[in-house]
Amino acid sequence: MTRARRPWWLIGLGVLAVSLLVGLGVWQLQRLQWKTALIERVEAGLVAPPSAAPGPDLWTGVTFDTAEYRRVEVRGQYLPSDDTLVKAVTSRGSGFWVMSPFEADDGWRLFVNRGFVPDDQTSAADRPKPEGEQTVTGLLRLTQPGGAFLRDNDPTASRWFSRDTVAMAEAIGLREVAPYFIDADASGDGLPIGGLTVVSFPNKHFGYAMTWFGLAAVFAYLLYRATRPDAVER
Repeated sequence: MTRARRPWWLIGLGVLAVSLLVGLGVWQLQRLQWKTALIERVEAGLVAPPSAAPGPDLWTGVTFDTAEYRRVEVRGQYLPSDDTLVKAVTSRGSGFWVMSPFEADDGWRLFVNRGFVPDDQTSAADRPKPEGEQTVTGLLRLTQPGGAFLRDNDPTASRWFSRDTVAMAEAIGLREVAPYFIDADASGDGLPIGGLTVVSFPNKHFGYAMTWFGLAAVFAYLLYRATRPDAVER
């Protein structure tokens, strides 16, 4: 029997594979840290008193990590422009979100998601718009450009599958609207039905990390078995 030559190419590939798997595990632990901090921030914000909705001088700082799902409020009035109906599927069934343009007291504009209406109750009479001075309280949500999965928004046909505030504003002739909208809290028993925002963040990153680390351990063991010093040729 003679001692086998070590397959250096196999060792190189094995080390690369183990390094990649360990790196993926570390990345998932980093994602776990980020997701945990996000959940803590959102949960704290959901029960905190509402803060003032950010005006134009603060829009550049409105990001998912800093503002999404924050409770906010704004005073002003709804504009007479038409509402935009955005396709929605909720716990109440299929229907539409009613996105209404709103002007704050100091002149800037945003959209308010006044809530949900069923497919068969979409006329303006079914969703009367409040008149006069209003205070809107709800959750800040970032604009959703483009559309939904495999469904692009079609402004010319008034077919909307995501709440794209910029495109909706352009479609009704508004300028410089906020890069977010407010999901309004529930108010009253009529339509639209507010307060249906679902806040849920799956957090499986620890399990994913353990999977990658486990695979790395298996590859490391197989690499050791294939290249151990006492390997022989018969």
